[in-house]
Amino acid sequence: MNEVLLAIFAGFVVGVIFSAIKLPIPAPPVLSGVMGIVGVYLGGVFYQWIVERFIQ
Repeated sequence: MNEVLLAIFAGFVVGVIFSAIKLPIPAPPVLSGVMGIVGVYLGGVFYQWIVERFIQ
């Protein structure tokens, strides 16, 4: 849970800094960005599952 809170806090700080110096927020559109992250996570989980089931 600490990792999640630190990630949210770091993202908040970056958002404030970028807004303060009038730069565009360094993030993709909300839904597609979240779906991309979910896809990366699921791909990693799937890879670990394949390794555990078939390679070891």
